Amino acid sequence: MAKPIKETPVLYDEDAYRFEMAAQNVVPLPKEEREAIWKAYEEVKSWCAPGVL
Repeated sequence: MAKPIKETPVLYDEDAYRFEMAAQNVVPLPKEEREAIWKAYEEVKSWCAPGVL
């Protein structure tokens, strides 16, 4: 049987401000790093049985 999902905590004051600022100021990854992540994903995907991912 599945466990019940807990309520998401509400952020207040400084925590809420930091969260909002982090959400608005997302820095994209450099192209090289994205390519390295994608390459690693493709390698792990090749380990799985066909049709799993």
